[in-house]
Amino acid sequence: MRFENNAVLVFGGNSGIGLASAKAFADEGARVTITGRNSQTLDEAVAEIPGSHGIAADIADLEATDRVIADVEAREGRVDVLFINAGVGGFAPLRQITPEDWDHVHSINLRGCVFALQKALRLMGSGGSVVVTGSIGAHGALEGNGTYSAAKSGLYMAMKTFAKELVGEGIRVNVVSPGPIETPLINRNPGMSDEAVEGLRQMMIQKIPMHRMGEPEEVAKAVLFLASDDAKFITGANLFVDGGLLELR
Repeated sequence: MRFENNAVLVFGGNSGIGLASAKAFADEGARVTITGRNSQTLDEAVAEIPGSHGIAADIADLEATDRVIADVEAREGRVDVLFINAGVGGFAPLRQITPEDWDHVHSINLRGCVFALQKALRLMGSGGSVVVTGSIGAHGALEGNGTYSAAKSGLYMAMKTFAKELVGEGIRVNVVSPGPIETPLINRNPGMSDEAVEGLRQMMIQKIPMHRMGEPEEVAKAVLFLASDDAKFITGANLFVDGGLLELR
């Protein structure tokens, strides 16, 4: 019960890593608020998490983020743990990247996440913890992954910088960087057929030293560690959860 009586806000908590983490926070006593763009999956997620509250919001829409923060302030008055997990994929080789695709991925994976943190800060104080979902894509080159990796690389360095800015206020900021995880995100790559997605999955499995995809619950355990007092002497860290993919190259 590491999060008993804590107010936890999860951006992107309606599926995959966000949902697994939201469930785990609730299991350890937290009062959880989750956001998601899809109202149907958001309602389904709330039904799975006792006492949780869901808010339909797209993190790319900064006014929607303002509404999320106002809602949490009215109900909770504070945020003890902020988990920013919202993200989208987008595979395309350099010659096929469009400005629209670039802006879409960056508006969610970088811009939206940065301003979600900025806007939530007024509800956070000393002892607060921020965890952000990065990616191993920020640290290794994969053909066709330029748009996504650029956004996640920017996110990683932004959060490292913000960790330094906020350490004096007693607020910790850490990043968890998953490798290939079996979540709906892998199936949401515009322009990729089902066969191409499966080919990508098998290619990744062959490269992972553990020879399997990770599970959302495995990443959630890392998220809760970084968010908890078990990690209260850790800030600015980047924890890889990737089956050894980067570390054992």
